[in-house]
Amino acid sequence: MQTIQVTHKEEYAIVQMNRPKANAINQLMVQEIRETFANLEKDDSVRGVIITGIPNFFSAGLDLIELYQYDEAQIRAFFIAFGSMHIELVQFTKPLIAAITGYSPAGGTVIAVACDYRIMAEGDQYTIGLNEVAVNIQISRNLIDAYSFWLGEALAYQYILEGKLLDGQEALAAGLVQELRPLDKVLTRAEYKMQELLSANQDILCNTKKKLRKNWLANIGNDSEEDLEQAIKVWWDPAVRAQMKMFITMLTSRKK
Repeated sequence: MQTIQVTHKEEYAIVQMNRPKANAINQLMVQEIRETFANLEKDDSVRGVIITGIPNFFSAGLDLIELYQYDEAQIRAFFIAFGSMHIELVQFTKPLIAAITGYSPAGGTVIAVACDYRIMAEGDQYTIGLNEVAVNIQISRNLIDAYSFWLGEALAYQYILEGKLLDGQEALAAGLVQELRPLDKVLTRAEYKMQELLSANQDILCNTKKKLRKNWLANIGNDSEEDLEQAIKVWWDPAVRAQMKMFITMLTSRKK
């Protein structure tokens, strides 16, 4: 694995996204996340999983610098894989905790909202949220449903339409995260929470998770084909491409 590191503990695993410098999501990372979780789902020695990032970054979202260079076939394959990754994380049957070690906008939030519990690093500089509208990315029905599951429909509607990014306190108040901890304590707290969850009977725990997500799981993937075509159409819109290019120019100039 080039972008993912897996550490096995006694009853659970820690999946660390580790793609310098900001865990930006590209095709390889999506592929490796999907492969990792497929293996963990089948591994009976693993009763739960914590997914985390690197200091200051859970994930900065999609790697627009790389994705901008993809041709039509590549971007179609990426959107299919990225959407499938989200669905598979939502369908993951075992307890899943996000140890959010910093910034987590857009694509980072896509991963985080699939989890059962989210612990985020303290600090006004760290933000989280589905800000796709603000960055000219077409949001899917599946992501709207995921946001609504945690925030409620009214608040999800408002924040998605605004493309709002939330700081830790706002995310805590909205129900997008369940705890705030100092950056260097986030993973430790996530491990403690996992051990707490795993003190329950495994069958009862997993069955209860399935029941809690029944309506969410029933609808997931229903509009995936329509969402895909919308996302691709927007991606190649000349005005959107021009704005994307300006944003990428700004990003690359910062790195020099």
